[in-house]
Amino acid sequence: METSESKLKQYSLGVLAHLLLLLAWYLFVRLGDVPKFVMPSPGDTLRALFVPDYGWWANTAVTATEIFGGYAMALAVGVLLALLFTWSKTLESLMLPLLVTLNMIPKVALGPLIIVWFKYGVFPNAMMAFSIAVFPILLTTARGLREVEPDLLDLVRSLRGSRWQLFTKIQLPGALPYVFAGMKVAAILAVAGAIVGEFLGSDRGLGYLMLQVQVTLDTPAMFMAVILITLLGMLLYGLVLLLEHWLVPKDARVS
Repeated sequence: METSESKLKQYSLGVLAHLLLLLAWYLFVRLGDVPKFVMPSPGDTLRALFVPDYGWWANTAVTATEIFGGYAMALAVGVLLALLFTWSKTLESLMLPLLVTLNMIPKVALGPLIIVWFKYGVFPNAMMAFSIAVFPILLTTARGLREVEPDLLDLVRSLRGSRWQLFTKIQLPGALPYVFAGMKVAAILAVAGAIVGEFLGSDRGLGYLMLQVQVTLDTPAMFMAVILITLLGMLLYGLVLLLEHWLVPKDARVS
């Protein structure tokens, strides 16, 4: 009962914090007599959502595809590379320093190259999201796979278990807390990556729309685009938390 009350209190405080932020936004604009082109009121921002010329739902769908697509690729590649590194120390010693070096390259600098290689569209922006999100998943998953008890691994090997059985029955369940720790970080980075890609070169999406309305100083539309991007990020992060709640015991989760 105390646990349920604690969770309810935690969620209530989170909702309250958002409501206070909304109130502070409204009071700042109204009491400070702030011009709309500098900062619109919450009402002005909401009204921008009903302007049909902006194609909100189509652009939101494009950005969502880039974020979720890039994130899915990062999850698959990150876990696969981590698994290969645990199977081969030679491969890890060869590839990990190279991946660290590549990760040091500013992703904004990669944007023009990705456009040259893949042109405009959803896939280049998904690749930008992938390039930012894959590294934390790789590192945390590799660490989690190494944390598995060696005695358990030896037991499965002594029973002539295959590498796939070793991975699915022992390594992956034991590494899940670390995998989800990386997934939560990657969820935030994937959103940033997709939007950076749209800023650098795109003809669709919420980031592209922000650049278009910036020219006319349509600040309410810019604010609404930011809110929709934030909601997409919250949706992705919430799905990760939900999966973690289902698959990882509470006392085993990595904060």
